[in-house]
Amino acid sequence: MKFFIRIITFVCILSILITSVMSVSAVSYEYDGNIESETVLLVNMDTGIPVLEKNADMVRYPASLTMIMTFIIVSENVEDFENTRVEIKQDVLDVLLGTGSTTSGVDRKVGEKMTVKDLVYCMMVASGIDAALVLADYVGGGSIEKFVDMMNSKAEELGCVDTNFVNPHGLHDEMQRTTARDLYTITSYALSLPYFSEISNEHTYYCEGDDWPLTTTNYMIDLNRGGDYFYTYAKGIKTGATEEAGRCLITTAIADGYAYMCICMGASYETDYNGAMRDAKELLRWALLNLRLSRLRTTDTPVCEIDVNFSTTDKTILLYPKENVNTILPKEYDEQNVTVEPNIPESVDAPIKAGDIIGSATVYYLDEAIQTVDLVAGDDVARSPVAYAMFVIKGIVTSWIFWLAIIIALVLLVVYIYLAGNVRNKKKQRRVKRYRRL
Repeated sequence: MKFFIRIITFVCILSILITSVMSVSAVSYEYDGNIESETVLLVNMDTGIPVLEKNADMVRYPASLTMIMTFIIVSENVEDFENTRVEIKQDVLDVLLGTGSTTSGVDRKVGEKMTVKDLVYCMMVASGIDAALVLADYVGGGSIEKFVDMMNSKAEELGCVDTNFVNPHGLHDEMQRTTARDLYTITSYALSLPYFSEISNEHTYYCEGDDWPLTTTNYMIDLNRGGDYFYTYAKGIKTGATEEAGRCLITTAIADGYAYMCICMGASYETDYNGAMRDAKELLRWALLNLRLSRLRTTDTPVCEIDVNFSTTDKTILLYPKENVNTILPKEYDEQNVTVEPNIPESVDAPIKAGDIIGSATVYYLDEAIQTVDLVAGDDVARSPVAYAMFVIKGIVTSWIFWLAIIIALVLLVVYIYLAGNVRNKKKQRRVKRYRRL
């Protein structure tokens, strides 16, 4: 378990770092299976590259997937999960009366205190709406509304653009909405926090003092109860289901050095059959069997060259990728289907230092952009003082301002000569008149 936690935390942090320095986009790889969920987002977590999308930016109801953000706010506001105890208040739970909501037995302990750790397990493993309310009331200082404000502030901080929360548990509300892409951002962040990986991957848990276990709602990670939904490589994370949201699921899979996150939303809610779990299992299996990380360009392989102005010796320099260009492609891809298109100016002025960013290059697979990387200079290039001086002089001489100044100067010279001539003539005339008088 601890080994898994280290791996999943590492790949999530790596994903955040990679996507912060590279521009990536989804590639439409060939998947010939049937997809029952209305929304799907499958992302390679090692690179942050989406490998399959279906309505990933469609605004949807999150149902109990909401609890991932609830966990984040609790985690960032409670330092000690194991020793912090929260009183279970009846008035906090009363809002669930008559709703038929999924609960985790927290109502049996009204008047008692439970650890935050147990409450979080109740929320994440058993999808307990009662536990989510108790945690929100506690962290919000008696105000669930304040807690929800904290959820929305965090979503904005993480860069979510289509997410709005109105409750901490996911019971249907027309104003509670998100997208698969925003949920990927939220979940990736949650996976970097303490306890989250461990808790979200637990299929059976006993709260303190209980002789009856909490059991996961995610059959993909439960060998004994999962049936056909169980998938050996699945890890966590959270289920959700309401009539309006349909069946929803976020899960990951790690195998052979690869990690993927699959988000499925909007599968049919009409029967007990869970199309979201079926989709996730098939998509994760397909990705692990058919895709691989391919290094298309390295930092020591030039992409193109560019003309250099005012250099002492070099007329051109080679440009290299700032980062290795790694992307997810089919295992048997044809290299002829991969192209690299530089986006650079016609020339660049010396001086230049090795490592200076000169432009960028976009990598295409089957004419579809998959990644953009900065291009940097491979060598230092000094500037020639003579060449630069000649350029400056040429710029001055060919400038319209220069010629305008010349014309103005000539005009002033002509005017000066003319005026000077008139002055001399007048002086001569005055001398002639004086002579005649004499």
